[in-house]
Amino acid sequence: MAKLTRAQREWRPGMPKKRRSTKVMFASTVLLLEAFVAFFATLAVFGLKRGEVPPALILGVGIGLSVIMILACAVLSKPWGVALGWILQIVLILTGLVEPLMFLVGGLFGLAWWYGIRTGIRIDSEAAQREREQAEWNAAHPEAS
Repeated sequence: MAKLTRAQREWRPGMPKKRRSTKVMFASTVLLLEAFVAFFATLAVFGLKRGEVPPALILGVGIGLSVIMILACAVLSKPWGVALGWILQIVLILTGLVEPLMFLVGGLFGLAWWYGIRTGIRIDSEAAQREREQAEWNAAHPEAS
């Protein structure tokens, strides 16, 4: 039998499910898409500039950037996770120094990152407000519960 997680061991009937952060979900989506773009951009640069730059350097930096973007998804709920995401946005934009079209691609992903973070924060605060109002209503009307 598989080992239970801490949340599974502590669960009891009637316990409310903890709400996932929309901000983290949006930010993770953007970072995963950027990881794919960074990987395919690495392949493009490998094909275009193989004679100018050592292939091991191109592949190492590009694949490393993709892996870091994927791993950054795991720390987005930490206080410094979003700051790491902003740093990765800047790095993706700066890849335009190697392949100029990446200035545009990186800028568009930076815009998507900003919008996802801003909208996620707004949705999370609205959901928290709804939960507070629902709890107040449930406390004031115990017979309806």
